[in-house]
Amino acid sequence: MSNYLLVALVLLSAGCITPEGTVPEESPVRVVDDLGRNITLENYPERIVSTAPSNTEILFALGLGDRVVGVTEYCDYPEEAKEKEKIGGFSTVDIERIIALKSDLVLATQKTGNENIERLEELGIPVAVLQPENLDGILEDIKLVGELTGTEDRAYALEAGMRERMEAVYKKTRNLEKPKVFYVVWHDPLMSAGSETFISDLISMAGGVNIAQDIVGYKTMSLETVVDRDPDIIIVSIGPGQHSTYDFLMEEKRLQDVSAAKNGRIYAVDQNIVSRAGPRIVDGLEEFAKFIHPEG
Repeated sequence: MSNYLLVALVLLSAGCITPEGTVPEESPVRVVDDLGRNITLENYPERIVSTAPSNTEILFALGLGDRVVGVTEYCDYPEEAKEKEKIGGFSTVDIERIIALKSDLVLATQKTGNENIERLEELGIPVAVLQPENLDGILEDIKLVGELTGTEDRAYALEAGMRERMEAVYKKTRNLEKPKVFYVVWHDPLMSAGSETFISDLISMAGGVNIAQDIVGYKTMSLETVVDRDPDIIIVSIGPGQHSTYDFLMEEKRLQDVSAAKNGRIYAVDQNIVSRAGPRIVDGLEEFAKFIHPEG
């Protein structure tokens, strides 16, 4: 019997959880968010505002779409999210609008801004911040949202399914040759994703070596450095109607002699499935694996 199941049975017999696996409504919810802040809710939230597309995607994946009352103007997935009330952008949240929506939980990120977070809490609106730095962090945040909303069973099932897909990719690629990969965030200036990013995790798990591993976070990298490191594969993230970076990589003369260009291995990937810290990150991993190891 798994430890998780054993604990669940003990709690059930003690009356601490219901047969559905949720804490009774009268019990307060206590979690620690990604900034190390203690969050306490007296009841599960019924009116949730999300200040990031990644958070919105987690909420909908957990079947909480009916509880979401406000999202940012960038929250476009799933389709139902587009119909929700808009509360501004990442750091330009409309506090008054959030108040008007009578929200009882704001699911934020660091981009929401400390000033906005503090203001919301001063107004008595709980704020939980999700800011994962790697793939494990994304999985943990999904479970955190499950705890906050009383959907632990769904969250654990979603996390387990994602982890199974991740492990399937890793098993296929772990013993294969590791080509050098250059991931491009933007071209003017040239910017890549270094260590301590889940992009770098995706490259590694998909069976590649990140040539920007010596930088931390998202930073610029000179074209001369890229040419010198001679990536076997170049992956660029693009959004709808945004192909300028891909066009730059295909046309830049100084890149024509790197292995990726000579062998026709410059690929474009939907930025939303690799830049949003939510359930679709596994789709991004599987895309990376196809680029890096098409033979797999």
